[in-house]
Amino acid sequence: MSSLRNVLYFQAGLAVLANMFLLFFYIFIILGHRPKPSDLISCQLTFVHIMIVLIGGDILLTDVFESLNIGNDFKCKTTFYLFRVMRGLSICITCLLSIFQAVTISPNTSLLANFKQKLKKYMIHIFLCIWVFNLSFSTNRIFYVGGFTNVSETNQMRVTKSCSLLPMNYIIRGLTFTISTSRDVFLVGVMLTTSTYMVIILFRHQRQYKHLHSDIHLQDSPEKRATQTILLLVIFFVIMYWLDFIISFTSDMLWRYNPVILTVQKFMMYAYPTITPLVQISSDNRIIIMLKNLKSKQHQRFT
Repeated sequence: MSSLRNVLYFQAGLAVLANMFLLFFYIFIILGHRPKPSDLISCQLTFVHIMIVLIGGDILLTDVFESLNIGNDFKCKTTFYLFRVMRGLSICITCLLSIFQAVTISPNTSLLANFKQKLKKYMIHIFLCIWVFNLSFSTNRIFYVGGFTNVSETNQMRVTKSCSLLPMNYIIRGLTFTISTSRDVFLVGVMLTTSTYMVIILFRHQRQYKHLHSDIHLQDSPEKRATQTILLLVIFFVIMYWLDFIISFTSDMLWRYNPVILTVQKFMMYAYPTITPLVQISSDNRIIIMLKNLKSKQHQRFT
């Protein structure tokens, strides 16, 4: 158990460092240069992932609440609410990133081509709608989460050392589960649909290019690299989401949380926020060029 927790802490630390680096890079690009529309989406996703790791690991809010001498019940409600909001934002923004890339690489003759300029024009409005939707969607967590007291007497389901889910009516519980699952299934379905569409577009493009330039090796365009990166992220997200869903569903049905299962679930929850910045850093030529320039400047100083 201790070794598993050590792995979890290492994973959380790596996730925070990688996402912080990526966040500063996107802020630098957005403020100092002409950013791509996808940079605005990725910047928000990076911020959300930092918050998921800090809140989910009780790293950020615990110290804040202790310094302000705020009660445990308020701390639990706030932590669970914000974590659910950030988790919802993660799936929504990942879905938006997948849609945007599918629209970006779509041929000018396709129906999606009509949305290219509209999507860029209304990007801020889309962000606002996503945030408002998730802030309102997760309000039920405020009423059904509280400070942990005694499981045997109150029939609470303990989910951390100090927090637990309070008993709720079977109808409300089923309705909440159905609505939440329906939202996630819909967004995952959209991601899989756009991913399939992007794979078809890439396959067609590669086949046409090889036919026209049979003697020349296929060169990776920035659009193709970006599409492959997003496809990788979407596939990984879907796998991690369903593994997390299976564990959460099983625990909810049994109304029992085991510390080992909770640690494994956190490991899977942190997997996507950890892998995402590493994939983006390794696939973005701007970051690679920037790191090479920094390395060459340091080399010149010491020579």
